[in-house]
Amino acid sequence: MSEFVRLEVDGGIGTIRLDRPPMNALSRQVQEEIRTAAHEASARDDVRAVVVYGGEKVFAAGADVKEMEAMSEADMAAAAHDLSSSFSAVADIRKPTVAAVTGYALGGGLELAMCCDRRVAGDNVKAGQPEILLGVIPGAGGTQRLARMVGPGRAKDIIFTGRFVDAQEALAIGLVDEVVAPDAVHDAARRWAGQFAHGPMRALAAAKAAIDGGLDGDLGSGLKLESHVFAALFATEDRAIGMRSFLENGPGKAQFTGR
Repeated sequence: MSEFVRLEVDGGIGTIRLDRPPMNALSRQVQEEIRTAAHEASARDDVRAVVVYGGEKVFAAGADVKEMEAMSEADMAAAAHDLSSSFSAVADIRKPTVAAVTGYALGGGLELAMCCDRRVAGDNVKAGQPEILLGVIPGAGGTQRLARMVGPGRAKDIIFTGRFVDAQEALAIGLVDEVVAPDAVHDAARRWAGQFAHGPMRALAAAKAAIDGGLDGDLGSGLKLESHVFAALFATEDRAIGMRSFLENGPGKAQFTGR
């Protein structure tokens, strides 16, 4: 039984809920519990989309510095891959994911949010990668995902300075996708995720795989990947249902099975 992270499922939406007051510090235990929850969300057929949520006041304010301060270079060399891969388990969920971000999303908190397909933020959000102020750099994907998301120039500014980014700047540079009142963040994230509760799950997974996989290489490689996953969907039940429904009833009326 996880102590600080749980998967809550309701209406086809799985919520990975961080609950380590007061700031959801991302200790090694929390990291492993995030991995476990992500794997469960991936495997469960009754989870069609995923919300990652830290609560009404804070998303996650970063690593557990007390825990890290005592670690040697050898200790971290052994642990660094697990840190990065625990968050990547969220990025690897083959379903639409959205981070519902309130308050602080700093360091590992921002790295976790960037693992999701979409980010809904409260207008009180302060986001950043302040690791440089501790004499280190982001170690759970921040240097890679932030640069891909906002461009290398902006990423270097945010990482080099360790400064905080407010909600409006985050929206302007594409770090978040929607800004709402803090008490509306969870509902807004669920509303986005709810669009996929009865969607063609294999097609959604294929779209995610094509987009994410294509970003890792050149255009030609991406187009080959797209062709491969596109063709594979012709073996699915949902493809037959969707095309038949379109021909008989017009667009947007198919009742998909997820198979």
